[in-house]
Amino acid sequence: MRKIFIAAAFALSVVGGPALAAEPDGLLLPPGFHANVVAEGLGPIRHMAIRDNGDIYVSTRHGRDEPSLGIIALRPGPDHKATQIEHFSTVDQGTGIRIYKGALYAASGTGIFRFSLDSAALVPTTAPESVVDGLAVSNHAIAFDGHGDLFVSLDGGGNICADPNTPKGGRPVGLMPCPNLAVKGGIWRFDAATLGQKFSEGEHYATGVRNMSALDWHDSDALYCAVHGRDGTHAAFPEIISAADDDAIPDEMFRVVKGTDMGWPYTYYDGARKLRLISPEYGGDGKKSSTSASYATPVAAFQPQRPAVLDLTFYTGNQFPRMYRGGAFLALHGGEGAPMAEGHAGYDLVFIPFKGNQAGTPVVFADGFAGPSPGDKNVKTAAYRPVGLAVGADGALYVADSNKGRIWRISYGETTK
Repeated sequence: MRKIFIAAAFALSVVGGPALAAEPDGLLLPPGFHANVVAEGLGPIRHMAIRDNGDIYVSTRHGRDEPSLGIIALRPGPDHKATQIEHFSTVDQGTGIRIYKGALYAASGTGIFRFSLDSAALVPTTAPESVVDGLAVSNHAIAFDGHGDLFVSLDGGGNICADPNTPKGGRPVGLMPCPNLAVKGGIWRFDAATLGQKFSEGEHYATGVRNMSALDWHDSDALYCAVHGRDGTHAAFPEIISAADDDAIPDEMFRVVKGTDMGWPYTYYDGARKLRLISPEYGGDGKKSSTSASYATPVAAFQPQRPAVLDLTFYTGNQFPRMYRGGAFLALHGGEGAPMAEGHAGYDLVFIPFKGNQAGTPVVFADGFAGPSPGDKNVKTAAYRPVGLAVGADGALYVADSNKGRIWRISYGETTK
């Protein structure tokens, strides 16, 4: 059996061992934790935002021939199960959704919108206001620093930044400089309180992003994100990049400050050797490391197979034991590719403890979403795939699934109902 591991000494065991009591959908949680289903059958949902009163707002995506689901609003009852579910607006395809200063902010494919929330109503009663417009089309993650700044991510627009004039069947040649990095492939900062901003008015805060949906602010520290590593490198360059080398290209978590460069498309990180290598389309040979000090080193690297980190949230509550407070939870949507008997990496939740700005060792916090056996961790057999995370005002952790539109609430120390 092929051993699957994650860099940074990632242990494939649930913190403290599996829970003794049976959990819904066969989830495996640490002792003292319990999950209950908040809602199900919501469709292709993404990220979540939760008001202080417990109302939940969910971003969605729709397929080419599917109608827009807009934003989904849920109001849980005393047993934490949703008693009211409403759809509103046509804003979707943007992933990012947040509550900031009592208003709901949501991303579309090309912009960020703000919805005013009434103190009692679940669904906004007024039209959304444009905060930022003119973004390059992608799934935008958003975050606030609490000091008036709004951060917005933009994907790079491709797996690599290849010259479109490369002869058909020829080895890809990278564009230098990559033109995408001027208008996407990074993080931009905007004024959270100003309406009607254009993309050109934002500050180019960080660069070198291939693809990213996970972004959050760590209080009194900095912005953090998790990005997807490049795919198909062995297929494109089989003579110099082996399948094992390809598997060692991770998803990466970064601490982001102004000017951070995460390396795409000129370089990539090798999680096994802990080296930043020059990309093959820029002259790399799978061994040549970058000598530039301008590229950031990840605080955690997830490999092999790039388990698709799709959300990141720092734990800001007080309900969980002290070891979790201030740490990061990450949703690993699950690796893709040909079915494997031992399954692909991910399909679980990971926790990373933090001490100040120092990230500790990642460990699996919750598992069993895909099913009871390792072979369930394949795209076509997985029952559920975690995609979104949010911390409620009561300190519980909410988890969204992209397969069937299910939402779980994970609590600590509460009596099972």
